[in-house]
Amino acid sequence: MAALNRTTQHRLQKLPLIPSVWEGDRRPIEHTSPVEPSIGDSSAKSPTHCIIWVDGSQGIIRAIESVDPSAGPHAIVRTLLRAMEAPQSPAKPGRPQKIIVKDRELQFFLRGALQELDITIEYVKNLPLIDQIFQELQQATHNQPPHLPPQLAPALEKIAQQIWQDAPWDILQDHHVIAIHITPQNGEEPSSLYAVVMGKLGLDHGILLYRTLESIKQFRASVLENISPVEMEEAFLSQDCLFLTFAEETEEFALSRLDRARLIPHKLGPAPAPTFGTLHPLEGLRGYLYEEEAINALVALEALHRFFTAHRRQIKQWAEGYHVSSATTQAISATIPLELPPKSPESKQFTAEVSTLPALAIELANMEIDLDEDDSSDPKALLDDLVPTNSFLSIGAIPWHTVELLRTVRPNHQEANVTTAGDGLPIVIIQTTRPKAKAMIEQLQQAGGIKGICFNLGEDPLKGSEYDLGIIQTEDGNLHLFGEFSFRDPIHQAARLKWDERGRHTKGYCGLIIAMGLTGKSRGNPQIKDMLALFETRALSSQDLNLGILQRIPMPF
Repeated sequence: MAALNRTTQHRLQKLPLIPSVWEGDRRPIEHTSPVEPSIGDSSAKSPTHCIIWVDGSQGIIRAIESVDPSAGPHAIVRTLLRAMEAPQSPAKPGRPQKIIVKDRELQFFLRGALQELDITIEYVKNLPLIDQIFQELQQATHNQPPHLPPQLAPALEKIAQQIWQDAPWDILQDHHVIAIHITPQNGEEPSSLYAVVMGKLGLDHGILLYRTLESIKQFRASVLENISPVEMEEAFLSQDCLFLTFAEETEEFALSRLDRARLIPHKLGPAPAPTFGTLHPLEGLRGYLYEEEAINALVALEALHRFFTAHRRQIKQWAEGYHVSSATTQAISATIPLELPPKSPESKQFTAEVSTLPALAIELANMEIDLDEDDSSDPKALLDDLVPTNSFLSIGAIPWHTVELLRTVRPNHQEANVTTAGDGLPIVIIQTTRPKAKAMIEQLQQAGGIKGICFNLGEDPLKGSEYDLGIIQTEDGNLHLFGEFSFRDPIHQAARLKWDERGRHTKGYCGLIIAMGLTGKSRGNPQIKDMLALFETRALSSQDLNLGILQRIPMPF
């Protein structure tokens, strides 16, 4: 039976004892998620568990948390501690005199976990207040619209699979825009969408379907300017587009990039979970589509898929061969008849005129070039191109004799005038495969080495989550993200405390080890033979980089 450690007990004992009775429970909630759908039936319900702690005496919710169904009873205790120390407004920090639950096993678990806190824990058959709250939550989730209109969901999920197989991000960058002019054959008004592909530069994979060219230019100009995180979020929400994005790429997909780039047929597995949605200056982000939006997205993506199937080699040559200084490149275009959804009583006829926009590609690319020439002192963006996908990350320390050994036997290292004090050098270890480790070492060497390692506060405003962002600053001034760590992860919290403590002993020095052996017996515990490089550097504070709180842009350009 796990119990709180003495430090936590002493901290909680200092909280005022509130003369109230709290109710707590954990229950499954089935909901239709408009933000994170899964492949299959778009209206399928995805289960999650919800933990709630309420002050029954005052009738207020002190803490509420969604957790994975596989999470154990420790999750209930973590939420309870948050209800005590950092409750939702208007509640104040404090300990209850009594807790009541309707689960015998939970009662016994809490008694063991909360020893020494002077809290009475009792079992009751019913929790009326909790029942009412869960009923209202369930009703609210059932009232959400489906992620996709049911009659169009199969066709949209099928085209998402086909776009994934096309992998246009292996060819096109974010300044290569493809125009799609759609004309319904039933006399309805024509419309135009402008496709921009994400993924070539290490971003999430997907397709943005802008409703206007002006929205593309405005957002690109905002991204290239030196704006604050708040302004960046506003610029993101001011876009006017439909979108299709995919979850993080699989290792199989990453390994097949070279084959697809060479136009060698390569059958990929099923696509990661696709997300359809829309952005609009007045609506903001919405992770589901209504019928008219879904039809436009389906027609545009189907036309884009057929365009790539017929003209992939030409598109690749255009994307790789044009010169920014020349606007004479001829557009690649096609007229594509469509019947969507196919073989359906409700199908409609469309004609899609699809074309590359070479002149616009040059204009967008020149925006970045002009900015670099006008103000080379602008701070660098936070890049996510250094650490290979699926790498194993750890934060710890290595003893000083290991440091001396690595300095001797490894030619790939960056040595610093480190104070050898304390139990060892605070270290970040990135373990990947041998080829990827060598490529990462070469990339760091080409950047002039590492200037420093920093942990900086980050947040996801849509999820309300906070992160400790691990950042590597290279000597060329670039900032590279190497890890996102949840502030609620007790393992990371402990590792960070030790990191800061060891850094004080070493007078602000730390190190990065790049290791191989990701798929071998030493996975998660690399040995000396697996450590290919040691970079000794400074441990930077968030004030040194002056980044402020970094906010996640859910779907960057």
